[in-house]
Order: sequence, then C-alpha cells, then structure tokens
Amino acid sequence: MTGSIDPVLLVASLMVASTPILLAALGELVAERSGVLNLGVEGMMITGAVVGFIAAASSGSVWLGFGAAVLGGAALALVFGVLTQVLLSNQVATGLALTLFGLGLASLLGQGWVGIKGPGLARVDLGPLSDLPVVGRVLFSHDPVVYLSLLLVLLVWAFLRLTRAGLILRAVGESAEAAHALGYPVRAVRLAAIAFGGACAGLGGAYLSLVRVPQWTDGLTAGAGWIALAIVVFASWRPGRALVGAYLFGGITVLQLNLQAAGARIPVELLSASPYLVTILVLVVISRRRERGGDAPADLARPFHASA
Repeated sequence: MTGSIDPVLLVASLMVASTPILLAALGELVAERSGVLNLGVEGMMITGAVVGFIAAASSGSVWLGFGAAVLGGAALALVFGVLTQVLLSNQVATGLALTLFGLGLASLLGQGWVGIKGPGLARVDLGPLSDLPVVGRVLFSHDPVVYLSLLLVLLVWAFLRLTRAGLILRAVGESAEAAHALGYPVRAVRLAAIAFGGACAGLGGAYLSLVRVPQWTDGLTAGAGWIALAIVVFASWRPGRALVGAYLFGGITVLQLNLQAAGARIPVELLSASPYLVTILVLVVISRRRERGGDAPADLARPFHASA
C-alpha cells in the first residue's frame, strides 16, 4: 500500500496544503496579540476566496485576484473592527456573525462562477536549486505564495519580538488600560491588527480558490478558518509554533488523501477526520508543557473604553 505513495511528493504537497491555514493563523495571531478575538476568520477566508477568484477570472491576472482578496478580507475585518472597537459590541458574538455573513456573501457572489477555471500561478524557477534531487522537489519547486507565507512567519516573529511597534501591540494586548495611560493609541493599534488579520485570511482564502482547487465552489474553505483559530490558541500565540501546527495539519491532510487513493482499509470518515484530530491532539500536548493558562494575552477579548 505505501509503495504507491511517493514520500517526496507527499512532503512537497504538504507545504501547498498548509499555506492557506498558515496565512490565516498568522493574521489571527497578530490580532489576538493586540487583545482582539476575531472568530470571523472562516468568513473572511471564504470572502477572500470568492472575491479573489472573481477578480482573477475577470481580469485574467492571478495577482490582481490576490490583491482583491487581501482588500476584501481586510474590508470585512474592519467591519468587525468598527463594531467591536468603536461601537463596543461583543467580540465573540460579532465574530460568529461575521463568519455567517461571510459564508452567505460568498455564496451570493459566487453564483454564476461555479465550474469556471481561473488563471493558474506558475512556480518559481530557482534554477539549479530546483534540479537538486529530493530537496529540490520538496523545497524549491513551489509557487511564490508558499515562500511568502514562510517569509511572513519570520516577519511576524521579528515584528513582535524586535520592533517597538510590536512591543506596543503586545502591550495593548496585555493591558489596554495601561497602554492607554502611557499615551499609546489602543484603538488604532487594534484596528490595524484586525485589518492585517483580515488581509491574511483573505489571502489564504484566495490561495484555495486560485491555486489549490483552482475554481470556485460553495463552501470551499470547509472549516479551514476554524482550524486556523485552533492553531493560534494551541501554538501559544507564537509564529513558529503556528507554522508547525499548520504544517502538521497539512501533512495529515495530504497523507489521508494519499491513503484513500491507495485503497487503505480504514473507514473514509475516520481518514477525513484524522487531520483535525491529530492536529488538535498534538498541539494540546505541546501547549500542556507550558504552565497552566498558557501565553494568552491578558486582555484578550476584553473591550476597551477609551474614556476610562
């Protein structure tokens, strides 16, 4: 059975399968480090998927599609931002409503685009590196968005750990009142973090509709946004661990598809559920190694009143 599975192709496919969840998880991680819990990741992802696909299919430019998806995801996120940071609505309820709104909006906008094939995204030609045996196929034969997602992991880590702006964002997430007393613009910081999270979710959704499938189908994200939310929590709000979690989920996803294709005598339902079960179990074990309470920002999901 395993003889029909190519390990090199399996690992190479892992990186592609993990990219949408990794992008969404990084965006949500930044938003949550600022103290904002946005449960609307699924809605922003599928909105980015449909907006990006329509823009790419209409213009013939996949990059225009990615740009439209980023703007679409950020715009939807800012609706959440205005409702929660300006009008002080409940973050949990508003996030859930955002997911439902995004799913409905995507279904509406996607009518008439089902079954249409969008423009493809060429792989990056890295010359001799791509021709290396095994390593070249695994690491140097991907499209630009895969490498962008890896670069984003490094940039988010550096931003949070090495920059003054990152320090301010973390301070806002730990104690918005103290940050406000020191003169930092809490509301502006949180709105910027929310917009960044929406842009990343939109980009991740567009990667699904423009690269992984690539076409529009209703319900395309299939819960990827919820997995991204879980990865952020169990990764203890750390970009490096989010990368591990996303790649673990992508790896199990690709493996179960290969096992199904190879005719493994395992119930299909169990194989389909395995990526979710294994990812959550492993990340729970990792998070249990930390002290109880984890590294959650102290002011996560708490409203901030600027007049206080």
